[in-house]
Order: sequence, then C-alpha cells, then structure tokens
Amino acid sequence: MSVLGIVLIVIGVVVLALVLLGALGARRRLGATEHGFEARLVEANEALADARAQDRGWDLTALEEAARAAAGRRAPDARVRGVHLVQVIDRPGTDDDEARFHVDVAMGRDFQVVLHRNGDTWSELEAR
Repeated sequence: MSVLGIVLIVIGVVVLALVLLGALGARRRLGATEHGFEARLVEANEALADARAQDRGWDLTALEEAARAAAGRRAPDARVRGVHLVQVIDRPGTDDDEARFHVDVAMGRDFQVVLHRNGDTWSELEAR
C-alpha cells in the first residue's frame, strides 16, 4: 500500500470521526434546549392571548375568576395551580365572545374551560 493511500484513509477516518462527534453534540444541544423552547413558546402564546383580550377591552381579572369558578365546579377536589388564557374568540357584538382557558391541576389531569360571554357576564360554555 502506498503512503498516499494510507494518508487518505487516515484523513477519511478523522473526517468521519469529526462528523459523528458533531452530530452527537448537535443532538445533545437540541435535547437540552427543546424543553426551554417549548416553555417560552407557551409563555408567548399566553401573553399574546392576554394582550388580545386587553385590546378588546375584556377584564382579565373577571375572566380568570370566572374560569377558576368553572374549574372549581368541574373538579371541586382538584388543587388548581393556575388558569391560563390560551385563546380569544371575539365575534361581532358582545354576546358571542369566547375565552378558552387551560386549567393547570397539581395532582391530576389538566383540562380546558371555555367561557361564553353574555353581556358583561362570563359563564362556562363547555368543558373538555
């Protein structure tokens, strides 16, 4: 075997090792940042829903209280850690508006509460 052949084989092995190490490093970094990205995405979606509700002139405090009351009726024994506005549906007029909340339960299954607006009163439309 010639010296050139040996040099080419060594270079090929080194390049292959570098490619494999780079792929492993990229996969590891992606796994480490994936959870943080999803958490930031959820926060951004909630902030967007809150901003849209405020832009429409909705009282966020009253909305959250209505969502907590609906969650309490739906699961009276559950310890609700939080209610998060995830979607605002603003139809023409004030009687067909909807607000969808994600209810975060401490020891149990999370669920969704949909509030329906009738004048200035918010009540549960459906439970999921």
